[in-house]
Amino acid sequence: MLAYLSWHRPAPTTDPSAYERALVQFHHSLAHRPPSGFRGSAVFRTAELPWLPEREPAPGDGAGYEDWYLLDDWAAVGVLEEAAVSTGHLSAHERVASLAGPVTGAVYHLVEGHPDLLETRLAVWVQPAREHSDPSLAALLGDGMDPSGGGLWRRSLGLGPAPELCLLVPEVPAGVAPTRLPEGWSARTISRERLAS
Repeated sequence: MLAYLSWHRPAPTTDPSAYERALVQFHHSLAHRPPSGFRGSAVFRTAELPWLPEREPAPGDGAGYEDWYLLDDWAAVGVLEEAAVSTGHLSAHERVASLAGPVTGAVYHLVEGHPDLLETRLAVWVQPAREHSDPSLAALLGDGMDPSGGGLWRRSLGLGPAPELCLLVPEVPAGVAPTRLPEGWSARTISRERLAS
């Protein structure tokens, strides 16, 4: 299971409510006519996106939006890319694009746990030290995580500076506490509010 993630903010002149309506419309369009290999999507309003450049002028809050697109495999990533700008989805996609400001993205794969956690309100973003070995990575980060109620995702392809690992969990597990992470590792918990699926 793969997830294409997109992090974004509206352009400075865009009304946030109009932006959110356009986002919801695009996700509804994909749900109504799902491309091959597409397993669902959701968009979240996030409290912060520290790896996305600030809007101009900078609001100082770092808030933004996070889209998750669940896909069967790498072939489905290409199919989604084509479908998003094809008949049936083109106008909805162009509406969002015309209102968007800074955007970045990445592709993650499910390491362990439950894949369909798009309603989970907490995302724990973990960045390992630059040089590290991880033979027990899942054990370390999954400590205290119930695999039926949480998911551990690892970046497969980064299109920007997003963290390497993401835990989608209802509550933060012990394995990502500052006292448990190896030296040089960092973890940041970000709350999010679902807008659409």
